[in-house]
Amino acid sequence: MYELSDSIISINGLGPKAQEKLNAIGIYNLEHLLFHLPHRYQNKTKIIKLNQAQVGDEILVELTIDRIEEVPTRQRQLLCYLSDNDNRTLLLRFFHFNQYQKQNLTRGETIQCFGEMKIGRDGLEMHHPEYRLISKGQTNLLEKTLSPIYPLTANIHQAQLKKWIDIALETLQKSDLIDNFENLSKNSMPTLKQALNTLHHPQINENIDQIADFKHISQQRLIIEELCAHQLSLLKLKNERKHKISNIFELKTQLSDQLLNDLGFKLTNAQRRSIDEINTDISSPHPMLRLLQGDVGSGKTIVAVFACLQAVENSFQAAIMAPTEILAAQHLQGFSNYLAPLGIDVAFLTGSQNTSQRAEQLNKIKSGQAQVIIGTHALFQEAVTFNKLGLVVIDEQHKFGVHQRLSLAQKAHNTPHQLVMTATPIPRSLTMSAYADLDSSIIDELPPGRKPVKTIAISADRKNEVIKKIKQVCNDNNQVYWVCTLIEESEVLRAESAINTHHYLQENLPNLSVVLIHGKMNKDEKSEIMRQFSANKIDVLVATTVIEVGVNVPNASLMVIENSERLGLAQLHQLRGRVGRGADASICILMYQTPLSANATERLDILRQTNDGFAIAQKDLELRGPGEILGTQQTGIADMKIANIVRDGYLMNQVRYYSEHFLQLDENRQQSLITRWITDDKTQYANT
Repeated sequence: MYELSDSIISINGLGPKAQEKLNAIGIYNLEHLLFHLPHRYQNKTKIIKLNQAQVGDEILVELTIDRIEEVPTRQRQLLCYLSDNDNRTLLLRFFHFNQYQKQNLTRGETIQCFGEMKIGRDGLEMHHPEYRLISKGQTNLLEKTLSPIYPLTANIHQAQLKKWIDIALETLQKSDLIDNFENLSKNSMPTLKQALNTLHHPQINENIDQIADFKHISQQRLIIEELCAHQLSLLKLKNERKHKISNIFELKTQLSDQLLNDLGFKLTNAQRRSIDEINTDISSPHPMLRLLQGDVGSGKTIVAVFACLQAVENSFQAAIMAPTEILAAQHLQGFSNYLAPLGIDVAFLTGSQNTSQRAEQLNKIKSGQAQVIIGTHALFQEAVTFNKLGLVVIDEQHKFGVHQRLSLAQKAHNTPHQLVMTATPIPRSLTMSAYADLDSSIIDELPPGRKPVKTIAISADRKNEVIKKIKQVCNDNNQVYWVCTLIEESEVLRAESAINTHHYLQENLPNLSVVLIHGKMNKDEKSEIMRQFSANKIDVLVATTVIEVGVNVPNASLMVIENSERLGLAQLHQLRGRVGRGADASICILMYQTPLSANATERLDILRQTNDGFAIAQKDLELRGPGEILGTQQTGIADMKIANIVRDGYLMNQVRYYSEHFLQLDENRQQSLITRWITDDKTQYANT
């Protein structure tokens, strides 16, 4: 007798090679087999008469063999002619057969066949059906329930997998399977055992359309449990953090009031709300970990500046980490504009600084002279010693792994408050799943006066029209971005190189200043070019996607993106966000190579129809899935066994309810739920 905890190698007939293949898809024991669910079903619950048969349907028939014929064509075929009592006929066609099979199919025998009904030259046919010779005492094909068809892996056959899963199901009937949702309040869902039995062998009266759409209550039962396991692991992490001690910031207003008076513009309600939420966190004894998300141009930077002021007024240092040197340099300029008039000293640290520059900045940081420190990954390197780090701000947080974030936080004496920002809005279902350990603030409105960017898509064949538009924009004393997806020519991709595009634009715009910037240039070159562009000394900036985030030039009112069909929705939206920052109407031209795929057409159409980053993020999630959006540090969310964030987002409120309920239960109940659904490699992330 088997136990659900038994290794799959204990099953008779399952050898080491099959074990290795099943292990590769996360099946180690009999319980794991139970959660390997069918992806479709066959209906063998009743015998269909030939006059009721529909071409294309999979059906079960019971007929009499009339004759057998071997056709000596180029591809040898075995033909088996069948008929019913009313002389209706069906032809079985076998392209692969052996002599035993041929001898067994004899005239007058009663045969049951299951397969797809096709139409041939002479009437109805089935090709290579599953069959049994009933008159010879073979097992009946009739089933009491629908028959499962399982997803297969590496040379494992359907019959083998069915046999092994049936063993697990038989074991389930005689065993106690821990039901994590048993006795939970407001739980009207089926038990775990009921749900698994239903999904492996649905009764004929089950709603198969619901199952096909993953909307059946038995599927929802499992989906909610899996999502709950992932969310619980993150909520546990959040709770653990809440028990850590951080520095309490006494809320002070001197610097904040001074900055508000000097701003020259009013903060939006969403910005004020986010600042209040941050202040509530940092004035508590527990470390803040808050996600600040907003669309491009929504004003996240000024919210972070107000958080930094609270750190400075409480005699702590604040560190701002950006994923690229261009963005770090942009933050240096932006933060300094706000902080320098207040007498706050800002340090800057990147990997490309020379030895003397680096030593000078490191001394300022260590001595405490630098109150706000801005930099790249260089900030969490071993040589960096903070004097009194109290606040960490991570920009474009999806570009950093969890461990990188922790490396910077660990440089503080007490756990610092952390604010992580993203200009890529995250759909709610993904926020609740992947970032359940973070509190969230959303800036869901743009500063007043911002005009939506008009977006048009045109073929690369119409480049001459774009040149005319550039001349018109520059004659109005505005500036232009021209974005390319490659730095150098590639035979494989049809993308235009930035270098060739630069030459082309110089030739066609002889009276304008056209300058090239790309990621392979050194830091000083890039900084100088961006300084000149910001100062309106460059008319057209030819750039690779290094300008995707953070660059703020209000005078730029036209962006041209070459080979736009090669970029994802979120990236296109980020690039488009570099224009529309001033008072003038702005345009984004999406140039594409023909022919366009259906997916590319859909992406470009969405960009043309809306400037709403949250709507775009939701569509991006649907088109690309969570794996590509989140990156490798959270593959567990993208690689779930049953749940799918895109498809099952509507269940997240229930998931949240049950997850918080589980937090009130004992540690063993919590761990039992997490262990069932999250394998070791994912648990490592969850417990980071």
